[in-house]
Amino acid sequence: MPIQLDDTIAAIASAPGNGPRGIIRISGPQTAEIVRRVYLEDSPLAVTWDQTKVPRRSTGRLMLSDWNVTVQVALMYWPTRRSFTGQPMAELHLPGSMPVLNGSLQELWKQGARPAERGEFTMRSFLNGRIDLLQAEAVLGVIDAANHDELRRALSQLGGGLTNRLNEVRQSLISVLGDLEAGLDFVEEDIEFISKAEISGRLQTACDALRQLSQQSDTRLSDSWKYRVVLVGLPNAGKSTLFNALIGETRAIVSPIAGTTRDYLTAEITLEDLEIELVDTAGWEDVDDVVPGSREIMGTAQRHRGEQIQVADLILWCQTCTLTEEEAEEIRARKQELNDRAVRILEVFTQSDRMVQSDRMVETMPRTLSGTNEPEASAIPATALESSAVAVSALTGQGLADLRLAIAQRLQRSQSSRGELLATTSARCRDSLRKAIESLESARQATAHYSGDELISLDIRSSLHELGTILGTVYTDDILDHIFSKFCIGK
Repeated sequence: MPIQLDDTIAAIASAPGNGPRGIIRISGPQTAEIVRRVYLEDSPLAVTWDQTKVPRRSTGRLMLSDWNVTVQVALMYWPTRRSFTGQPMAELHLPGSMPVLNGSLQELWKQGARPAERGEFTMRSFLNGRIDLLQAEAVLGVIDAANHDELRRALSQLGGGLTNRLNEVRQSLISVLGDLEAGLDFVEEDIEFISKAEISGRLQTACDALRQLSQQSDTRLSDSWKYRVVLVGLPNAGKSTLFNALIGETRAIVSPIAGTTRDYLTAEITLEDLEIELVDTAGWEDVDDVVPGSREIMGTAQRHRGEQIQVADLILWCQTCTLTEEEAEEIRARKQELNDRAVRILEVFTQSDRMVQSDRMVETMPRTLSGTNEPEASAIPATALESSAVAVSALTGQGLADLRLAIAQRLQRSQSSRGELLATTSARCRDSLRKAIESLESARQATAHYSGDELISLDIRSSLHELGTILGTVYTDDILDHIFSKFCIGK
């Protein structure tokens, strides 16, 4: 798309199709002159709409010369750079009949406006400094949002939530760079404006912030907005049986033979208005523990399980209610691996219908997250009671309702941690975030080895360049074409 800011554009800005009202948007230096040729204000005040210095609404009639008729309209006019596009802009709100909208648009084009390209209004807003590139992408995110969670993230990004976080990192790095380069001017006087320890600490804080965003970029790159809940556990922990019970049909093969599941299965369910993709994975075991002929297959199954865990919003850690001490010890080791990855876990004790009393087992089950059910007896080893858990029986259905509610509650509480990055933003920003982090790590190592301030400054400048690419202070025409070509006309 050729970048032009000195002409005036017009397009229909409301959704396609007939409706009670439709909107035509005009933007550019000739906006007032073009609108004046076709618009007659109902009751002009002392200061007419085109003489105002502040945004103003008025009502009047739009004259369509080709039809020799007029149409009742409301005019919204922004005379200064404080408009959305950063230049004089107007909107005509008129009956939402497509013939009327198209006829009105043709009249504006005849008077000197030209048809707007895809995303050209938002591009002008970006180029005129009204929004940054992250907010520009969020405009499309709001338009394309398929559910409340997607809309929330898009509005957060549009409102500057992500921009503010990146700008905080950027301003901190600029401050460090300023102190470093000020010291270079007084190198002969041996004046230290900032200590190496302080530089290292501030670079580490910046790295941590960027790593968090990078992790969101890696794990939320998919355009899918469904929550992913993954069943994980040792072999024969009842995962597949529970999977079938939750989806209400037999999809996974169930067998008393450990290791029956070799690949992962998926199914879509809805809990408390949340769209969820449920994933059943192979039992967690070491490849070296299986017979040699099955190691390649098992290795593939374990790799698939790891991939599903990486993108999971919630892990259902499944374990039977008749654990041995050896199994409990192995479970602690496996769960520690998940804790190291900062994965959200909900413990599920399966086969609760087989619970028996034992001296090694506690007398009371932990309450479910809903707090509505507390079994009278338990067969869960005390060592396994590390967090809130749910006991279920896929055979009798006991606890399934509590489990469904617990899953929904965990996901609802974790909505804010799904990340502020939209999928389109993640795809564009992922490489820049990686390079920015690498540059800061290089600067930290140079600081630790007491390298010259010139080398540290060079790495910080490299990181600032990558952050500028994300925010849009550094861009190319190709980047803008790639982003705004996805927009619809009128946005």
